[in-house]
Amino acid sequence: MKRVSSKIALLVLLAAVNVSPVFAADAAKPKGGAPEQTESMKDFIKANPDCLEMNDQCSFCSVVDGEAQCSTPQIACVKQKYQCTMRSSK
Repeated sequence: MKRVSSKIALLVLLAAVNVSPVFAADAAKPKGGAPEQTESMKDFIKANPDCLEMNDQCSFCSVVDGEAQCSTPQIACVKQKYQCTMRSSK
């Protein structure tokens, strides 16, 4: 009887060892990931000539004489599409 219970215990242990890497491995990341930046900053400024300030959730930029002056990107940011946060009042 002891031999049978030892074999069962061994089989259970082997089954657990074979399955455990599946649970321990990192989950696969979806291919989508972070949204891609579809337009360059220069294109965004051209398309939005009245935009004075913009950001992409990483860097905050001011447009001076048609050129962007941006902050250093934030730590652990997820880059998004550019958004105008201040427009000139014409």
